[in-house]
Amino acid sequence: MWTDELKARSAGKCELTGQEGELTVYEVLPDTYGDPAIAVSKSLIAQIEGTEPLDPNAWRFLPEAMWSEIPAVQVLSWRMLNRLKGESWAAEALDILYLDESTLEWAKALGEPEELSEQPVHKDAHGNILQDGDSVVLTRTLDVKGSTMSAKLGTVVRNIRLVEDNPEQIEGKVNGQQIVILTKYLRKQH
Repeated sequence: MWTDELKARSAGKCELTGQEGELTVYEVLPDTYGDPAIAVSKSLIAQIEGTEPLDPNAWRFLPEAMWSEIPAVQVLSWRMLNRLKGESWAAEALDILYLDESTLEWAKALGEPEELSEQPVHKDAHGNILQDGDSVVLTRTLDVKGSTMSAKLGTVVRNIRLVEDNPEQIEGKVNGQQIVILTKYLRKQH
């Protein structure tokens, strides 16, 4: 809930990114440790809550945000950096981040659900995040194993399906045949 204190503190800017834009109040739970409310850009909420895959490039501001004087911002920064610790810049930021004892206890209080921290992210050859139903373009001609068919460079594959346990593979139909394609050989069609 927007309080006068939160409106004044945020000055109409996201307390993570420092950018103006459409904001919402996000409560960093549990709220037994301090004031949980912070102003956050609406565009980040789905990734924070895990309803959208994490886009590491959208979080490059965290090494700066983690030094905020607001404990709830520090806690959320720590949690997001932990979810992104596979990225070298996030791991480096975590190495130098210092949280006092009670703030660190707050950050660890919920624990991160396993599916959020270990959810595989499928990316194309250019680092764009792929989702079920996307269309992609092959960036090279590929021989299809177990077949005499070749999938030609520039072929558009529509309505792809992500291979659940392997972020390096997608499934799609080429010339009417369902095949598995390595993500490093395709780019997302926009």
